[in-house]
Amino acid sequence: MDTLSDLFRRLEYLNEIGAALSNERNIDRLLESILLAAKTITHADGGTLYRVSEDRKSLQFEIVRTDSLKIAYGGTTGEPISVKFPNLPLYREDGEPNNTMIAAYSAIHAETVNIADAYTAEGFDFSGTRKFDQVTGYRSQSFLSVPMKNHENEIIGVLQLINAIDPKTGEVRVFSTGDQSLAESLASQAAIALTNRLLVSQLEELFESFINLINLAIDEKSPYTGGHCQRVPSLTMMLAEAACAEAEGPLGSFAMSDKDRYELKIAGLLHDCGKVTTPVHVVDKATKLQTIFDRIQMVDTRFEVIKRDAEVAMLRSVMAGEDSATAKRRLQAEVRGIDEDRDFLRHANIGGEAMQAEAQERVRKISRQYRWINTEGREVEFLTAEEVENLTIRAGTLTQAERETINYHIVATIKMLESLPWPKHLKRVPEYAGGHHERMDGKGYPKGLMRDQMSVQARIMGIADIFEALTARDRPYKHGMKLSEALRILGNFKTNGHIDPDLFDVFLKEKVYLKYAEQYLDPVQIDVVG
Repeated sequence: MDTLSDLFRRLEYLNEIGAALSNERNIDRLLESILLAAKTITHADGGTLYRVSEDRKSLQFEIVRTDSLKIAYGGTTGEPISVKFPNLPLYREDGEPNNTMIAAYSAIHAETVNIADAYTAEGFDFSGTRKFDQVTGYRSQSFLSVPMKNHENEIIGVLQLINAIDPKTGEVRVFSTGDQSLAESLASQAAIALTNRLLVSQLEELFESFINLINLAIDEKSPYTGGHCQRVPSLTMMLAEAACAEAEGPLGSFAMSDKDRYELKIAGLLHDCGKVTTPVHVVDKATKLQTIFDRIQMVDTRFEVIKRDAEVAMLRSVMAGEDSATAKRRLQAEVRGIDEDRDFLRHANIGGEAMQAEAQERVRKISRQYRWINTEGREVEFLTAEEVENLTIRAGTLTQAERETINYHIVATIKMLESLPWPKHLKRVPEYAGGHHERMDGKGYPKGLMRDQMSVQARIMGIADIFEALTARDRPYKHGMKLSEALRILGNFKTNGHIDPDLFDVFLKEKVYLKYAEQYLDPVQIDVVG
């Protein structure tokens, strides 16, 4: 018989578990907590939690526990449950309800079933239970099967408890009316908590799908940055987990909850969403003279015009009485010089890590040296001022104005993200995503923040963004760096105040770079790191 004090104690526990269930984000842990709580408040030795399948034709096993047999499947155990326990059909092959199985009966009729002894009960099929008992030596006796009904009065699962244990004697007893009332109350709370969690999960999945849609659009804009929006978040989470694992040192107190991890994940996915505003011809600028097409072709045409003019001038000179052989030798020398200048400009157009000052001056000299008649019949300099500006770009393929256009994406990202009505657990997404181009010394952009003005998460994203860019195999004017070279550059960035030194140390010590490389880099890029 239930004592008043025992019922009161279990009622208090029921209130506590109700609050805990509403805060659980992980579905597997939530389902496990529901069954374990039901077993606790009813003193049950074993139990099973079923969920109604999507087609609503069967019950699928989610969690199975039997303490005395040390059986534990599903949930956080890592033990797969679907292979050992096939779905329990709610209807027979002829379409009639499967009323012989108590869990199915509870789901079909939305009723609690309380069985004192499975071996003497009538109306239900316990043949499977008896077989289980024969194999294990167990004695399945009392059963309590409780339907889980959500706020829309829809059955979403069943709690089935086995063998209530008398706390004083340790003997198996019948599930009391108090047990049943408490289990029904828990099932009601659990159903709402589970429904809410599933709804939130579905909304989160939809939200992430929209983010991935935006990222796909960004990546599809350019073959040179495809995958960047996926790789940076992955590396961000790798480094974040490594930082969380630090038990001592500067990052010893850094920790993240599941909510914090989700917030950082979303920030990582959205860190470049502002690139939807960046013109494709700037993102895709593979050579210095490229716009919609590579204008080096126009320069080539001008060289052909210059050579034609030189040939015409030679013929006129011969007609005027100059020695033919002398004129031809002069033309050949002139053409060789023209071809050398053309080859030089073609090479200069490719771009690279650093263009020397002498090479930049030669571009300007070529522009002044040649004159040609344009389509309007006017004699003009060989290269326009804009072409000279592009061909003398010191590093890469972008002019300063184009770099500013590219850099504006982070401003656009911040504007876009700050305009959204973020819920409380995602409030810091704009700060995390918007800070990955800041520097520890305050020389970054767009806000010029110092290290102590930035969160650890934003600093993590900064390292992830740089390392991905250094090692990416799909950039327009360079190949992906090998690990040793990329880490050497990051080491210099640590020294000059560009990136967080403590996080870089973790990046090296925990070999986060190698874990990332094994997933995303070409094997030839993975070399020995000293």
